[in-house]
Amino acid sequence: MAVEFRSALRADAREIARLFQISSEGAADYIWSQLAQPGQDLLDVGASRYAREDVDFSYQNCVIAQTEGKVIGMLHSYVMRYDPLAAPVTDPVLAPYARMEIPDTLYISSLALHEGWRNQGLGQQFLAYAYDRANQLGLNGLSLIDYAANTGARRFYERHGFRVVDTCPITPHPMIRVTGEAYLMYRP
Repeated sequence: MAVEFRSALRADAREIARLFQISSEGAADYIWSQLAQPGQDLLDVGASRYAREDVDFSYQNCVIAQTEGKVIGMLHSYVMRYDPLAAPVTDPVLAPYARMEIPDTLYISSLALHEGWRNQGLGQQFLAYAYDRANQLGLNGLSLIDYAANTGARRFYERHGFRVVDTCPITPHPMIRVTGEAYLMYRP
């Protein structure tokens, strides 16, 4: 089957959120639980966040892979800028990640594929898109955060020119499905 890559549409917001859940090891659910109204489905919260425009967490910052009209994967990335006026992150689960940023890079927030579509070169195509976008925007490369427990992802990113430049401990929480360390990875 032929795979098509395209810019995401607002109508893709729910599938983008579902894929973000896959790649985040529980972090998406944790974040969305902080925003949810009592009894609100977390996937609905994520979908509403990705349906927004002109913000970092928007469908506008996503590329979709699809086949026969069905979404099979996505890349979400946005420009990481230093903001001296940003309020400090005080949430104990998220605070360690807030200091692991590389300004003036294209930050890959999520690269996710549904089961059955992994190890077919699609991740490499997503990275090529991200690298081209970073170059077009005049940025200093790509950055991302991954978990040490996800050794397959680390090998994948290292094969594509990324290196670990910082680490932080993962703050344990029942919604977070990994423990140990998180890595900040960078590709110039």
